[in-house]
Amino acid sequence: MKKLIFVLPVLFIVFTSFSTKQEDLMKWYDWNEGYPLAIKKNKILLVDAYTDWCGWCKKMDRDTYANPEVIKRLNKDFIAIKFNPEKQGIIYDVDGQKFSPAEMYSQLSRGEKTGFPTTYVIITDKKQLFLQAGYMGPETFIEMLDNVLKERKNK
Repeated sequence: MKKLIFVLPVLFIVFTSFSTKQEDLMKWYDWNEGYPLAIKKNKILLVDAYTDWCGWCKKMDRDTYANPEVIKRLNKDFIAIKFNPEKQGIIYDVDGQKFSPAEMYSQLSRGEKTGFPTTYVIITDKKQLFLQAGYMGPETFIEMLDNVLKERKNK
């Protein structure tokens, strides 16, 4: 019995020290959930365009999107969407207009080939679209987020 009394508090301490708070986790949405939510909450939309075969996309997931400061900033001011334009069988809804994955990619890219990863940022209340092609490390990514927030304040 004495052993059990000692073991339970130790187990409690071990499990609670490894628990992750909800705000420490990156919240990703798909387009059809995230886009209307960004409009409703008047938040900035960030779209991470990736493919399953893209090594730089995976590096960005590991380095940038797993960074605690990036997670904190994105969860606070943005609605983040994961978008794979090669995934078939999905119809994307933009204010009642329907798009296939390739059409959605073309709309976001303004018809240009941008490669992967590409980060798209839409300031929903100003209807502004910005894009940044290529890998960004956490520091560069945070700088881009700060610039977007400044742009939004300049109404």
